[in-house]
Amino acid sequence: MNKVKWAVLGCGRIAGKFAADLQLVQDAELFAVASRDIEKAKHFALQYPAKHVYGSYEELVRNTEIDVIYVATPHSHHHEHTLICLRHNKAVLCEKAFAINGAQVREMVTEARNRKLFLMEAMWTKFLPHYNKVRSMIADGKLGELQSIQVNFGFLPPQPPAQRIFDPALGGGTLLDIGIYNVFLVQSILGKPDHIQAIMKRASSGVDEQLAVQFQYNNGIVAQLLSSFTSNLQTDANIAGNSGRIRLTSRFYEPSATIEYYPERVDSIQIIPIEKQAGWGYHHQIRHVQECLRQGLTESPVMTHKDSLGLMETMDSIRREVGLKYPADC
Repeated sequence: MNKVKWAVLGCGRIAGKFAADLQLVQDAELFAVASRDIEKAKHFALQYPAKHVYGSYEELVRNTEIDVIYVATPHSHHHEHTLICLRHNKAVLCEKAFAINGAQVREMVTEARNRKLFLMEAMWTKFLPHYNKVRSMIADGKLGELQSIQVNFGFLPPQPPAQRIFDPALGGGTLLDIGIYNVFLVQSILGKPDHIQAIMKRASSGVDEQLAVQFQYNNGIVAQLLSSFTSNLQTDANIAGNSGRIRLTSRFYEPSATIEYYPERVDSIQIIPIEKQAGWGYHHQIRHVQECLRQGLTESPVMTHKDSLGLMETMDSIRREVGLKYPADC
């Protein structure tokens, strides 16, 4: 495999950031793009030059030269579009949230495994330098024994809000849109919780416009997670142990975040240096996917199928706790 030929399925805002970062990866090529709106696809292909432009996803997946497809449609359609790709023998990197519920994730994973095809959820945060630095600090005992995590993510949607924000049919609400980052951060550090408590403020459409969750672990660790479309929050994370604390500053899930370290009994804050790089940060996971493909892997050793299923199962449990259902659950 020389240059990896990527296709982008869905030409929205996140797809644009992904395509821009694809240009930073020397051995990657944006080979094809597709949108249900052909004019949108043509405009996208002019911004981020692509050789092939399609007005349907079915046309895209029939292109036999494509190595891997990045699925960037709304998460309500990830299950359907990932299966279309897999059933045409295409490797897939699918944007988070991987699907709507655990049943959909299991079907996607089963299809990929049966066909021996690569499939990964695009949880880009897991590949970012600042996230991995935090993990190494925890592993090195910089915080001592972990005691708690607090994480917030909230913003006021622009008016009128995009349809996907509150539409149950599109998996609307805070949990799958932004709350997934809160669950991911906590679960990637502490594992799946032993007990979950949750309350939500319900929007007129029935989805959560604000969601407060508490994870409890049998070893005594607790985590508090707040996601909101009703107010602008700091969007930060505090990870505390019995001998230190780390604060990830605003937009904790992005490479722009700063690591503030507060050692035990030390008044001064320590800023942990992380080299800032060009781009949005998606190039880290792009390089990882390409390395997996070159090794002939069908599953990432970093963002595993088990990781994605565990993440969705926890979000399913949160939704059961607050009585939140989507049409796709039926």
